[in-house]
Amino acid sequence: MKALLCVEHGPPEKLVVRDIDEPLPGKGEVRVKVAAAGVNFPDTLIIQNLYQFKPPLPFSPGGEAAGTVDAVGEGVTTAKVGDRVLAMTGHGAFAEKIVVDAGRVIPIPDAMPFDIAAGFTMTYGTSHHALKQRARLQPGETLLVLGAAGGVGLAAVELGRVMGARVVAAASSDEKLALCREYGASETINYAAEDLREGIKRTCGAAGPDVIYDPIGDKYAEPAFRSIGWNGRYLVVGFAAGEIPKLPLNLALIKGAAIVGVFWGAFTMREPKLHQANMLELLQWLGEGRLKPHISKRFSLDEGVQAIRWMMDRKAMGKVLVVT
Repeated sequence: MKALLCVEHGPPEKLVVRDIDEPLPGKGEVRVKVAAAGVNFPDTLIIQNLYQFKPPLPFSPGGEAAGTVDAVGEGVTTAKVGDRVLAMTGHGAFAEKIVVDAGRVIPIPDAMPFDIAAGFTMTYGTSHHALKQRARLQPGETLLVLGAAGGVGLAAVELGRVMGARVVAAASSDEKLALCREYGASETINYAAEDLREGIKRTCGAAGPDVIYDPIGDKYAEPAFRSIGWNGRYLVVGFAAGEIPKLPLNLALIKGAAIVGVFWGAFTMREPKLHQANMLELLQWLGEGRLKPHISKRFSLDEGVQAIRWMMDRKAMGKVLVVT
């Protein structure tokens, strides 16, 4: 079978597509024939040895996939051959087949296309956990989303609307902001053309946003945090813009605000029952038509290098997939 492999740490261009042996499921594991895999920002970090999880070389990137179970290991009772599933893999999904712990696959409805399922888990799972458990977002509150047209950002815009918040989207181009308006943003800020603090003042008023969702960090974090409202919650989701910011902690004191970390991967392992409940709620909303994942680009497995480069260069709007 074919797989996209990281054989030495570095940029996407060091990745190679090779034929490798099919993996065999062990006790408590299932093997999934991958139809599509989601591309996410952690993929750009893990291949450079910059992510929290550091798998031994060689490995395949790719943290989520959807496909069909084609083999089960000893003791597996929760899945059978032929089941349509989405799988949370951590890494390894950019391959024709992947072995994963049976507890990390979730059945999907027959009506759910594999490409939607493949791009659903990480972006919507992260943003839902962030807004529901970490921010405790309430109906009527104002939610500011930075990097709002990216995978997790656009999911946060859409989920904020579903959860009853007033959503302000901030991104780097008018094209990206037009997409954010389609997904529920009532106000937008182009921080490539307008000072971010002025844009927040214009859209959120003197009170400022109640919740700020930040997957980009860098130079945008401090002006955003300086604009947060009283008792605000600042969600630290990631650092897609580059630098990890250093915030003056006196701002948290003055604003009575909380800086709240969001580590969805660890949450899924530490609180699996709550994660399962979150996913069931998300799938229910999807089935009701309240969520409509946006897939902006598809790459073949042979084009996996370009897929990760596309993500690294921040060209993605909504979801990017590798299809097999």
